[in-house]
Amino acid sequence: MYEIVRKEKLNPTITLLEVKAPFIAKKAQAGQFIILRVDEYGERIPLTIADFDNEKGTVTIVFQELGYSTKLLGTLNAGDQILDFVGPLGIPTHFGDAKNVCVIGGGVGCAIAYPQAKTLYQNGATVHSIMGFRTKDLVFFEEEMKQVTHKLYICTDDGSYQEKGLVTDMLKRLIEEGNHYDLVIAIGPVLMMKYVSLLTKQYNIKTIVSLNPIMIDGTGMCGGCRVLVNNETKFACVDGPDFDGHLVDFDDLSMRLQSYRLQEKEANTHECRLLGGKQQLTKRYKKL
Repeated sequence: MYEIVRKEKLNPTITLLEVKAPFIAKKAQAGQFIILRVDEYGERIPLTIADFDNEKGTVTIVFQELGYSTKLLGTLNAGDQILDFVGPLGIPTHFGDAKNVCVIGGGVGCAIAYPQAKTLYQNGATVHSIMGFRTKDLVFFEEEMKQVTHKLYICTDDGSYQEKGLVTDMLKRLIEEGNHYDLVIAIGPVLMMKYVSLLTKQYNIKTIVSLNPIMIDGTGMCGGCRVLVNNETKFACVDGPDFDGHLVDFDDLSMRLQSYRLQEKEANTHECRLLGGKQQLTKRYKKL
């Protein structure tokens, strides 16, 4: 069992949990992920590590409460325990000799972009960061990102906070202003990563994206997380989750992410009504 030592609501749908997991914290690196199960009835949930602390022995995860299992996870509080918490999984991000980097996060992807920016900053790279949100009320991790980046830009779709527009608009502006990036890292919605990659390809800037396809076992055995990269089948759990953004088939990824949309909608509608908090959710879960 893994104890939750801190819980924080970052915005109305996004939650942070800091979990006591010393063996994972000792080995974790930017770009890796964990797989958890809330209880013995739970499905396996893959979540990229948002932060880790070797001295405290904790791993931080950030997730959006959208479906049945993430809403169940969101009912837990500090002092509660998670049954399974496995990792670190996946290949750590390889930054190469990048010296001037732009790290881009969209929505909940900003939490995953944070350890990337932090590692680069600590390694002496010049880091610019762009964070994208729909509106001001959804902004989170602003202060954390300020601590690990030389220049931070926040974009909102509706213009309610800082720059109005998409992260691609800001990236294009920075490039045209003369910023010479040797690496761009983009983490967020599939469409965001796709269009960032299309833009950077025009400028011949190496681009890394972190993919989140449907995943089950996290060891490469089930094949559920397969993605097309340079027309070859790769498994995000063991070959990734980072890939060359210029080689990823984002259309195929989008299609695969829709595979269980009807089942997810049904589960969310009939099983995830938070009528009685965690106890009610767990009771409904056992009936499945």
